[in-house]
Amino acid sequence: MSPAVRPAGVKTPRPVRTAAIANLGCKVNQAEMESAARLLRERGIAIVDGHERADLVLVNTCTVTSEADAKSRHAVRRARRTSPDAEIVVTGCSVQVGREAFAAADPSARLVDNRSKDSLLAEIAELVGPGFDGGRVDRALPTLSGVEIEGIADGRASVERTRAFVKVQDGCSFFCTYCIIPAARGAERSHSPETVLGDVRRALRAGHREIVLTGINIGTYDGGRSERGFRGAHRNAALTLAGLVRLILAETDVERIRLSSIEPQHVDDELLRVWSEGTPRTLPHLHLPLQSGDDGVLHRMGRRYLSGDYAEIVGRVRDAIPGAAVHADAIVGFPSEDEAAWGRSMTFIRSLAFAGIHVFRYSPRPGTAAVRMRGQVDEPTKKRRSAELLALAAECRAHWAAAHVGADSDVLFETRLDDGRWVGHAADHTLVAADPAERFASGSMPSIPRPVTASPGASCRCRHRLPEPPSMPADQPDCLFCRIVRGEIPSANVSEDDLVLAFRDIAPRSPTHILVIPKVHIGSAADLTEADAPLLGRLFATTARIARDEGIADAGYRLVTNVGRWGGQSVDHLHVHLMGGRPFDWPPG
Repeated sequence: MSPAVRPAGVKTPRPVRTAAIANLGCKVNQAEMESAARLLRERGIAIVDGHERADLVLVNTCTVTSEADAKSRHAVRRARRTSPDAEIVVTGCSVQVGREAFAAADPSARLVDNRSKDSLLAEIAELVGPGFDGGRVDRALPTLSGVEIEGIADGRASVERTRAFVKVQDGCSFFCTYCIIPAARGAERSHSPETVLGDVRRALRAGHREIVLTGINIGTYDGGRSERGFRGAHRNAALTLAGLVRLILAETDVERIRLSSIEPQHVDDELLRVWSEGTPRTLPHLHLPLQSGDDGVLHRMGRRYLSGDYAEIVGRVRDAIPGAAVHADAIVGFPSEDEAAWGRSMTFIRSLAFAGIHVFRYSPRPGTAAVRMRGQVDEPTKKRRSAELLALAAECRAHWAAAHVGADSDVLFETRLDDGRWVGHAADHTLVAADPAERFASGSMPSIPRPVTASPGASCRCRHRLPEPPSMPADQPDCLFCRIVRGEIPSANVSEDDLVLAFRDIAPRSPTHILVIPKVHIGSAADLTEADAPLLGRLFATTARIARDEGIADAGYRLVTNVGRWGGQSVDHLHVHLMGGRPFDWPPG
């Protein structure tokens, strides 16, 4: 297979002066695209926002769920609408497993699958033309390396950000029964320690204070060479992940280092010892994917531990790293997860007192073993269980924050709010805001008291999307919808992310009646400003996705937002009614 296909009849590309990047999925994807963006910037090509017309558009796709596939195809179609004459290059996991769908979405796009990504630089060189260093290519795109600077989507210098993601590993051979990533990413391979050290040093020279080591299955890091065993096992590795961390600590001046996510069975005594000895530079925060708290479900998922093993690992982490914040992933609605299994899973998850939980509904991926399993769970049940676990996640975040009220935290400030306060992540990854009277600058790292509230990050009352927030807290104590966001009032949640919450109306006016609200308090649509455009875009994109999930998109549906008492607004918090499942008259009564 050629690395990319030029469709018949496509003209020789014109010189490229501007480029846009659409990136979906994990931190590994982001690291890869930052490598390409850095390359373009070095050649004098302006990186513009995705809504602006560009000469070249790079789309890096994700296939972790069917929704991610759909979003990836939508990103390609949107890129073509925004930039009709652009050269569009589509790459990533979704292309790897579903090339035909992207060829149909945009027949003129160039498709580069994951196993041909080493040729992506050559593709870019050809498309950019003579202005691109004479069109000469001396090296392949470092798809196993590269530093992703968090949040950069334009031409700003990397020094304007405080955190850098360093990709050290790619691929996975674990073949969990629900996961398509081994087919999309291939087997594990690791970068040499010399290359990793080079990337870390480059990030530090750019002014970054925190390094996050990332990979698809980072615990299999082997220094670039090891004896392979069964299903991704590594023996006699040239260097372990713990050894890599020790090397980075010894050979660089990095002030803070985290791991993006690590499989629980890879948290061994050596890694815990290095992490404990490295404090305060090694941060007390680990993300350990759980997926289920029921042993039967874990077994059918093909996970490499049972609930007791996981609990023992969490206990060892907390013993070795005092004050460690442990975060987890969980999948609801996996095949054969009956009500008894679901109850056991919830009980187990509650018992571990996580600092945070990421919740996913099981999504059947063609080519995975779970698709063929008996006992598929229906969508309404998945949605109900997701809402239950999201409520527990909010409770866990609140309890974690409440337990640390009044404690001092080393906070790396990253973002300034409209009211002048600085916001950043504490060592345990909790979002903290400092009073505007304090004279801090982005990248400063004083030790300050925690917010005086039990709601996680509750002092972060901003209308910006902060880097990787666990949630955007509502900030009006007596507002009904703010109390729902904080988990003080239960709701039948349909969807939740860092910016937007959606839940079913308790007095529905149609078969489907869902309220979609921002998690930060905005009184009504009359209070919106141009600065709220990203939030508003997320809100309406969420309504469109929910309409598809609810099966009302094809027939049509109504979106209503009320302003003021005469406009019918009963709660002073911006909200959109999503109603469908029956015909509506116009004008409304």
